[in-house]
Amino acid sequence: MNIPVIELAGISIAFPGRGKVLSDLDFSLYAGEKVGIKGTNGSGKTTLLHVMMGLIKPDAGVIKIFGRERKEEKDFREVRRHIGLLFQDSDDQLFSPTVEEDIAFGPLNLRKSREEVRRIVEEMCTLLGIENLRDRFSHTLSHGEKRLVALATILAMEPRVLLLDEPTTALDEKTTRRIEELLVSQKQLTYCIVSHDMNFLGKVSEKLYILEKGRLEG
Repeated sequence: MNIPVIELAGISIAFPGRGKVLSDLDFSLYAGEKVGIKGTNGSGKTTLLHVMMGLIKPDAGVIKIFGRERKEEKDFREVRRHIGLLFQDSDDQLFSPTVEEDIAFGPLNLRKSREEVRRIVEEMCTLLGIENLRDRFSHTLSHGEKRLVALATILAMEPRVLLLDEPTTALDEKTTRRIEELLVSQKQLTYCIVSHDMNFLGKVSEKLYILEKGRLEG
């Protein structure tokens, strides 16, 4: 039986001053799917990803991840080990002094050996073409460089699923193309990308939804 890795049913959430952001929303993501969600600023795209990760608790609805219902904070600890969330702001993701330390942080927390962590860091730097940034201080990087490093920190955890929040916002054409090529080339990836850039989503998504008035339309 093919069970969704992420399944949302009847998700509703409202914020003071904004009203209802998500309204009786349903969504399923299966292993191997590459899904894009387009929406305007303020449509609830980030909120939707944060609900999936347990960072925001909805007012109503059911969240199932890897076949299990998730309600409380403790239920999402396993989720965060196996789902990688790329935050909209890379500065929320990078907190170690150097790029190498940022990429190594997750694997070290997973108790991988030092030798294995070094291998992972090398692989991620090569995969994303950031070998020249390895010894740089993270806070000195450009916006585009930070985006690539933030993505490397997530991939280093070898997640089962990627949730990417506006991964190409304010990036130059070269960096955007690098991310596109990475996503398309990694056939084994399962991901959900939210973005306002329909051109980008069209290149990297096999299924596309529009988030409008709190619901997803196919």
